[in-house]
Amino acid sequence: MKNIVFQALADAARSGESVALGIITGVKGSSPQKVGAKALFYRDGRIKGTLGGGCLEAEIQQRAIQSLRTGESTTFDLLLDHDFGWDDGLICGGKVFGVILPNAQKAGEQFWTELAERKSTLAWGVKNDFAIARSEVAINYQQSTINYLYRETVTPPCALWIAGAGHIAQAVAPLALELDFNVTVFDDRPALANHDFFPDEAVLTVGEWEKLTALPLPGVPSFALIVTRGHRHDALVLKDWIHKPFLFLGMIGSARKSRTIFNHFAEEKIATPEQMARVACPVGIEIRSQSVPEIAVSIMAQFIEKRAELVGEKQVSTAAKVELV
Repeated sequence: MKNIVFQALADAARSGESVALGIITGVKGSSPQKVGAKALFYRDGRIKGTLGGGCLEAEIQQRAIQSLRTGESTTFDLLLDHDFGWDDGLICGGKVFGVILPNAQKAGEQFWTELAERKSTLAWGVKNDFAIARSEVAINYQQSTINYLYRETVTPPCALWIAGAGHIAQAVAPLALELDFNVTVFDDRPALANHDFFPDEAVLTVGEWEKLTALPLPGVPSFALIVTRGHRHDALVLKDWIHKPFLFLGMIGSARKSRTIFNHFAEEKIATPEQMARVACPVGIEIRSQSVPEIAVSIMAQFIEKRAELVGEKQVSTAAKVELV
């Protein structure tokens, strides 16, 4: 999924509309948003993205519109105390620092489009003179801070491979796309693995399971979910996928199902105990889910947790690893 702020900047560059980009570059204590949060402010009051909402965002919006009038970039340093946040309940007690960049669209349509599409790892930042510029991917903290007020590395989304195109997959796929995973769905049934049931952004791959499971992983952090139409097909996929370097692998089913499959795997020496221990079955966080949408939420909650744990700041909701100056 494209980054909405970067895409809006590309759209503004193409149309020639003046916009101001606000970025949170530092946080001390509690705050409603993290370093790297962005919002785009328009002259008519529209906002794309968010810096935390409420009075904080309203204050920054006023400053952003003023910066559009003057054409001057500026910084902000706001204390989220009792007086500042009373009306909106935003009494976090922390401080947020940031920059406001009027006419950020002037960096160019191609510049912002490449960041929005996130096809490769790219670094960019705001220099000490408020210039927006592409930079090399930093190899250490000292390099990342030289001449920059703010700098981040934008990375491609994590991959989520889903084996099975049934009801659970149909509920998980659109949710995963919204949560910044690149989704590929595999099945041997073209009647189900088609875009009548899945968003256009999902990649659908149809074929014999033996050929599908042999496909190599993409060159990004990858996760997997097995939700085929039955135990036999689940085990068939797991037989191959358990040997692939997924960061996390979940399979639908009960504890009894996992014991049955794992006992067979152990007897046939298909996988080691360590490999089987990496498989989450039943998959999903326990929220007493019953309906298909609830099951999808429980599954994706676990995948979000694992992504944060295993990938960390390299892949957050903004897909940016932020180096704070």
